[in-house]
Amino acid sequence: MGELCIQDGQKILFIGDSITDCGRRDPNTPLGTGYVNYFTQLVMALYPERKIEYVNTGIGGNRITDLKARWDVDAMDHKPDWLSIKIGINDLHSYLADPNNGVSPKLYAEIYDYLLSETKKKLDCKIILIDPFYISTDRSSGSFQSKVLEILPEYIDIVHKMSEKYGTKLVKLHDMFQNQLKYRDASTFCPEPVHPNLVGHLIMAMELLKVLSEEG
Repeated sequence: MGELCIQDGQKILFIGDSITDCGRRDPNTPLGTGYVNYFTQLVMALYPERKIEYVNTGIGGNRITDLKARWDVDAMDHKPDWLSIKIGINDLHSYLADPNNGVSPKLYAEIYDYLLSETKKKLDCKIILIDPFYISTDRSSGSFQSKVLEILPEYIDIVHKMSEKYGTKLVKLHDMFQNQLKYRDASTFCPEPVHPNLVGHLIMAMELLKVLSEEG
């Protein structure tokens, strides 16, 4: 493990959907029981000299449209030194359910670009983008999971392009989980493809820590 990018005395804020929320509002305040909590514990164990403030403002069910509506209060007003964004699977699901009213890849890209642009203008913080993932290998014709896996690369590609455009850190969770699925069944990591179990969240936290411990 390399040197942690987050310095002593800095604040990191995590924002996103239920995977970030993970009970942080009730009953597991303030960080929840998921990857955010595991990340803080890993940092404490590996870098005991660092005093870092952790904030979790994830809300279950959120799409990027919801993040836009609460961006000032739940992101900007906290003035974090580091900002981690993980959003996208609910956007994809909404688009599959109703292409006319859901969050299409085009709308997802437009709002993501707006949020990052505004953040760069108003805050001097470093940004981490976490791409949406789906813990499944079911590509059978016509299944719902196959439809998700078919369109998911469009949303992932948008996150990767935003990371390149704005010079952010990037955590490629979908690739990471797909690699894990070469060796173990999906049930090892989740009860269904969207919400990881404790093992899945631990792997997420480790991947995040890996990215934040790399040079560059």
